[in-house]
Amino acid sequence: MAYSLLLTLLASFRASAQHSRLVNEPVDISGDFRDFSNTIFFADSLASFEPATGAGKIKWKRNEPFSAHNFNNSMLSYKRSFSNEFPAIEYAQDPVLPFSIEFTSPRTVRIRVKTGAQGPASGASLMLTGEPGKDASWRYDRISGGHQYTGTYGSVTIYENPWKILIRDASGKVLTQTRSQADGKASYTPTLPFSFVRRASDYSRSVAAVFSISPDEKILGCGESFTRLDKNGQKLVLWTHDPNGVETPTMYKPIPFYMSSRGYGMFMHTTSPITCDFGATYGESNAMQVGDENLDLFVFLGQPKDILDAYTDLTGKASMPPLWSFGLWMSRITYFSEQDGRNVAAKLRQNRIPSDVIHFDTGWFETDWRCDYRFAPSRFKDPEGMIADLRKQGFRTSLWQLPYFVPKNELYPEIVTNGLAVKNANGTLPYEDAVLDFSNPNTVKWYEDKIAGLLKLGVSAIKVDFGEAAPLSGVYASGRTGFYEHNLYPLRYNKIVSELTRKMTGDNIIWARSTWAGSQRYPIHWGGDAETTNKGMEAQLRGGLSLGLSGFTFWSHDIGGFTMKTPEDLYRRWLPMGLLASHSRTHGQAPKEPWEYGEDFQNYFRKAVEMKYKLMPYIYTQSKLASEKGLPMVRALLVEFPDDAGAWLVDNQYMLGSDLLVAPLFENGKTRSVYLPKGKWTDYQTGKVYGSGWHEIAAGDLDVVIMVREGAVLPHVGVAQSTSDIDWSHITLATYGGGTTGKVQLFLPGQKRVKEVVLKKKGSKYVVNTDPFGGKIKWEIR
Repeated sequence: MAYSLLLTLLASFRASAQHSRLVNEPVDISGDFRDFSNTIFFADSLASFEPATGAGKIKWKRNEPFSAHNFNNSMLSYKRSFSNEFPAIEYAQDPVLPFSIEFTSPRTVRIRVKTGAQGPASGASLMLTGEPGKDASWRYDRISGGHQYTGTYGSVTIYENPWKILIRDASGKVLTQTRSQADGKASYTPTLPFSFVRRASDYSRSVAAVFSISPDEKILGCGESFTRLDKNGQKLVLWTHDPNGVETPTMYKPIPFYMSSRGYGMFMHTTSPITCDFGATYGESNAMQVGDENLDLFVFLGQPKDILDAYTDLTGKASMPPLWSFGLWMSRITYFSEQDGRNVAAKLRQNRIPSDVIHFDTGWFETDWRCDYRFAPSRFKDPEGMIADLRKQGFRTSLWQLPYFVPKNELYPEIVTNGLAVKNANGTLPYEDAVLDFSNPNTVKWYEDKIAGLLKLGVSAIKVDFGEAAPLSGVYASGRTGFYEHNLYPLRYNKIVSELTRKMTGDNIIWARSTWAGSQRYPIHWGGDAETTNKGMEAQLRGGLSLGLSGFTFWSHDIGGFTMKTPEDLYRRWLPMGLLASHSRTHGQAPKEPWEYGEDFQNYFRKAVEMKYKLMPYIYTQSKLASEKGLPMVRALLVEFPDDAGAWLVDNQYMLGSDLLVAPLFENGKTRSVYLPKGKWTDYQTGKVYGSGWHEIAAGDLDVVIMVREGAVLPHVGVAQSTSDIDWSHITLATYGGGTTGKVQLFLPGQKRVKEVVLKKKGSKYVVNTDPFGGKIKWEIR
């Protein structure tokens, strides 16, 4: 009896432990659709529809989860249920609720569904650049059993019974469609159709927007996800979280947007937690389980570049960061004093290593990590003088800070007393720390005053660290709980610091870790605390590629990894990957400075950094072009080569802009297998020419494979010790390909637009045929 009781208690303990929640554990909405105490309403039929406005109503049939059994096997299923409200005449058994179809551009469809009488919260959305307009180019036709709208790039069909939305491309191919209960009849496994759940615990509701997945379909995006690039077969919880590394499914930067290889993308316009089940539970179902009580879903049609352009038209495009930010940021965790900063700057110049930024991380306060916005008087005798002196040497200064305040922080009483922190239901603090409530205008004013004081000293960039832990149980000044404010917190945070920096310095720049949809408007974001391992390096790149497929143009990462002293062999391989990006920062556990590894490594480090500074006209121009179209600088091959099936399969290579293919070395050794899309490619380091397909390619002097696309013309400048010293009046053009003409686009400092230089072949050499710079630049062609 005692043994049996013990087993029962152990089983009870295990069950209890499985349901324990940790602070800021991601909120997985999918469990609510499997909870036997909840009620599920399935989209059934079209109750009414007005074609001129696209507004109609859906009839929803009431169901409930239950356990179905067959031969000692149980599974979750759904069955018809009936009203449990009293009085029954006041509450609908099968409610009829509003939905609408709108067209906001020739490529963009907006689907809205309500699960109750009350509409969405009023007020402008921080995620959008403005309320989307209406596009009149779509043509309406009444069809048998439904309604159809046809546009330049595809069509949308709404069927009446069962209710269904079917999306096609311009050729008539079905891209995706909503799944009804009838669509699950081909399987013995019960599947969730397009539905909403009403929780028994509080009568709150969430929507499951369930669409079809086709054979061989690939799904990409959802933010800086470190798992496999193709999300088909994966389940992602979109909840900002500090994963303390880059080798877990959770994300610093979840984004409620993704695109499909079939030619469409989707943006879930909400700040609530979302669980995206991309065929993980059932292979044919893309179940977007959105925590919000109403669905606001934008669908985009086209190739990846078209979709990213349309999505960022809606949520905003990244403006160009300042030129100096494209140089090397020198950092570690952490420089502790004015002398530390001056010494690092002096050694960089003494050793002729180009660099533009010195970053002070967690140690510039009197107590390490205890952010009070004051340089430690004991170690920084003249911070303003130091910043000015560094500026004269070609260095900008960057500073770390965070929005959490420990009880020992001298600012803590002021924050709590003045009600500037997030509160709980009791009016006190949900955490031991005080977390700034950025939905409170008084908090924003207080915080801006602190940051402004640093910018007035001459600081050029603020590191917007953390921001992933806004309390779920918190009650915010906006009147909403953390269920809606948690994911929005990083966007508020990014916006405040970026806009203040631009107002005071003219530069639209931050260095941020957490994001939400719309954060791409406030560059730059870096990849978090990567493990100092080969796998950490590989996962870091996947995260950057995934973020780039989510509307972010600019992304960086800690070169060498963050968590430990970087082994020299790993540092050698990681360094070129970090430099062949729009923005480059060495950061992590000490040491990071190249002279700490010896003269041989220092020479290697210098050569790698010089490569980036020589390529600055290419990087700067490509950044401008990318920012205008919402494209990533570090981009997956599929963005440039959507018609190349192999390009959709590769997630350990990338394009830097449109013309450079980069294949990092993730393990020791001098060669790696590289996939080259269609066309001819030239090795940037060795000059060898390759055709398309898979090749085993050896690295050159730098431990990386860099390939140049056929027909490219790469602009170079002479090496300078900072971007402020670059001689833009003398540019070398390197041609790749044997055509009779060549073209190169250039965006130089001080310009307002990109200009195109045209080359023409005369004999065996190229000459400048069209010079939009009017002879102000001396051209050298090789």
